[in-house]
Amino acid sequence: MEYCVCILTNQYRVSLYIGVTRDLAKRMYEHKNGIYEGFTKKYDVHRLVYYETYKYVFDALDRENKLKHWKREWKVALIETVNPEWEELRYISIP
Repeated sequence: MEYCVCILTNQYRVSLYIGVTRDLAKRMYEHKNGIYEGFTKKYDVHRLVYYETYKYVFDALDRENKLKHWKREWKVALIETVNPEWEELRYISIP
């Protein structure tokens, strides 16, 4: 089983959200459909623009914590290393 650290944004790339999940497809469904109250629903943040996978949850949580403390420009540069146009990425369930 793998864990994902993901970065989501809204339509205008104004807000960035960083989170961890075991089931990226399920979590993206929840974000897109506003299942839970919170930051992503309030700011309409549901476009997946970046993700990394980790074998161990502790590694994923450590990476999430580090990314959350990065400056915005560092996060933007990270996204643009693999997704320069900020295209919405496709996602599937990770076995």
